[in-house]
Amino acid sequence: YPAAADDCEAATRWAVENAASLNVDPARVAVGGESAGGNLAAVVAQRLRNSGGPALVGQMLVYPAARLAGDPTDSMRDNAEGYFLEVKDFEWFLEAYLSDPEHANLSDASPGLTEDLSGLPSALVITAEYDPIRDDGEWYGEALRKAGVDVTISRYDGAIHGFWNFFGMLGIGREAMDESVAWLRGRLSV
Repeated sequence: YPAAADDCEAATRWAVENAASLNVDPARVAVGGESAGGNLAAVVAQRLRNSGGPALVGQMLVYPAARLAGDPTDSMRDNAEGYFLEVKDFEWFLEAYLSDPEHANLSDASPGLTEDLSGLPSALVITAEYDPIRDDGEWYGEALRKAGVDVTISRYDGAIHGFWNFFGMLGIGREAMDESVAWLRGRLSV
């Protein structure tokens, strides 16, 4: 930390600045990611808003790691073991990502800790029922909504962390991927 967020922000800025060579409309750019990537997408959206752009048309956050600090949530307790991503694994990832545990308290590492979420691009937040970080993702989606951001929050019952990646094998993964693609198309067709 903060190398990953810095790299993602730089890549997004580069893509917008080089849109013509990429055959991309610079006014129709979105960010997205799943799990740690959802964290990074949310951080990039906040950073770009805070610095005056470039403007994004959306942020697709698939079971985002939105809050890296704070008290354990119900989903952390209820899904601590046995559901693919376990709390001990999440804690290991945090230790690997954060050079200092105190960085978890920074909104630039934990986008869910940001006080002002107004003015952020519309968001799709997808969560999984049996995921330790489900509650944090849903809480972040609700916080965005309360700040006036257009948000769609979809919980996939019966799903585990990572299910979105199995769209070729699991019907529920295909359903979530289809929702993601439809949502993204809607934002990019503006």
